[in-house]
Amino acid sequence: MSRRDEIRDQALKDLQQHEVLMLNGHFDFGNGYHGSVYLNPHQLFRYPSTIWHFAQDLLDVLPAPIVEATEVVTGPVTGGALLAHTMAGLLDSRRAITRPPTLFAPFTLDTDPGGLKASGSRCGHTLTRFYGRQVAGRKALVVDDVRNTGQTQAHCAELVRKAGGHVLATAVIYDRMEAMVDGGVPNVTLAEYKAPDNYPADACPLCRAGMPVTTF
Repeated sequence: MSRRDEIRDQALKDLQQHEVLMLNGHFDFGNGYHGSVYLNPHQLFRYPSTIWHFAQDLLDVLPAPIVEATEVVTGPVTGGALLAHTMAGLLDSRRAITRPPTLFAPFTLDTDPGGLKASGSRCGHTLTRFYGRQVAGRKALVVDDVRNTGQTQAHCAELVRKAGGHVLATAVIYDRMEAMVDGGVPNVTLAEYKAPDNYPADACPLCRAGMPVTTF
């Protein structure tokens, strides 16, 4: 097993240990669906040392050319932005002190009621004018805590391009392995787990079996 594989294997165990990746439960997702697997981002960001640990591991599995070339780290609020901020600082600790500091550029929620995400749904992410100037002409790494359909990463990557930046790659701590949208660049994951299908609440086999909904 390679060093990268060892890191990724341990990260999956750590996500479970920290109760970020919750398996074999009965979760009500609040959107009309139930399932047995849940990623709890609040556990991930509860302690700064936890996100610092996973950010270090994610940097370790990123290809060296991406680590070396990255000039700005971007991510959507809240989880992706916290991860991006941490990774930007860690990158500086790994590189020559004579290099310009790594920049950070968060994507904020677009609350314009007339705005549309790339998927056609309301209120996606946006890059403010200030942070747009941070990515213009620079090589960017787009990061997030979890990848579901891949729409958020693809949308954020497009925002970087529209601001005049170059997207090197996307990277996530945890991939649910159900992405339907390709961001057009390599995607690097620290840990991945193929979650079983979710069920409409009125047809949930866990409910039928009398399994109580998991609370935390």
